[in-house]
Amino acid sequence: MATETEKDKTPDREEVRAPDTDTFKACEPEDAQGTSVASSTIDTSEAPLTIESDESPSAIEMEEIPMAKGSVISWDRKGPLALASPPASGPPMGEAVAVAGGLPVLELRLEDEGEKPSPEGTESVLSEEPEMESLFPQFDSLAVAAEMKNEAASPVSSIGTTYSQELLDMYTINLHRIEKDVQRCDRNYWYFTPANLEKLRNIMCSYIWQHLDIGYVQGMCDLLAPLLVILDDEAMAFSCFTELMKRMNQNFPHGGAMDTHFANMRSLIQILDSELFELMHQNGDYTHFYFCYRWFLLDFKRELVYDDVFAVWETIWAAKYTSSGHFVLFIALALVELYRDIILENNMDFTDIIKFFNEMAEHHNIKQVLTLARDLVCKVQTLIENK
Repeated sequence: MATETEKDKTPDREEVRAPDTDTFKACEPEDAQGTSVASSTIDTSEAPLTIESDESPSAIEMEEIPMAKGSVISWDRKGPLALASPPASGPPMGEAVAVAGGLPVLELRLEDEGEKPSPEGTESVLSEEPEMESLFPQFDSLAVAAEMKNEAASPVSSIGTTYSQELLDMYTINLHRIEKDVQRCDRNYWYFTPANLEKLRNIMCSYIWQHLDIGYVQGMCDLLAPLLVILDDEAMAFSCFTELMKRMNQNFPHGGAMDTHFANMRSLIQILDSELFELMHQNGDYTHFYFCYRWFLLDFKRELVYDDVFAVWETIWAAKYTSSGHFVLFIALALVELYRDIILENNMDFTDIIKFFNEMAEHHNIKQVLTLARDLVCKVQTLIENK
């Protein structure tokens, strides 16, 4: 009897079941039911105003990252993001922020920050099930982005902007110019295979997109090519080319440095070699020194073979800190002085001297040229000290 009684009190295994989820749900407070992640969408109306009003590229990027996971949780932020996109128009890149010498700053920093994803975004992309914290950008990052927004605004930001047809047409024209120059850039040099020409094109297109106020000018590919040959890396070549162009931009038609170079050449020749200056003045008066235009525009890149280009460019960069910040001028002066006897003996006019230096391209003894340029710097410094 005892055994039967214990058997009756023990429920069958089939009758034991877990309580319904409805039972627990009914027991939950109404506030808890209203905050269930699985059964409701996130209310963005109470989000801080700084998220929607922040127009900086980094903040927009961080908000776009969780949108890729919209299939997991209902996440409707597209509307506010469209309102927060930066305007398509703005001041030219060169006028946004300037330091001594009128050189723009902040461009690389903006590029670097645009290329690096935020830590929160990286975690949300890599994790299989994103956590709630990863769906919101950290407020510290937003504060940094707000400070950047106040510093400068790029007129051609590539994040969340609708561009005007005029701007797109301008970029298309520049792409056509780049394509023509890339195809004929140093075709006989071993490095420029189709794959490396594509790198050259990519770098140049990226640079011009960020400097549409300047645009592409013939010769820019010549300045980029040696950097790409040495570095063989698109990102590093782009960074170095951007820094190089801060100085070289002034030599292109939109700058005013070329006239200054010609005037300095005229003064130096007149002081250091009056006989040669008199010949130039008498034979058609080519003391304007227009035959030196390509030398100054490209830092002698087309006058020398590649190995010599590397040596000359490094000398120019180092001379700024060791001898003269105008060493380019003395290299040009050395090229003229090196062949002064030939110029005088043949009584060359403007056409003759242009033809002569075109034929001498890539045949100069660069060690001799650099040595003479250094001696000319010392000679001018001595004249100045004696005065």
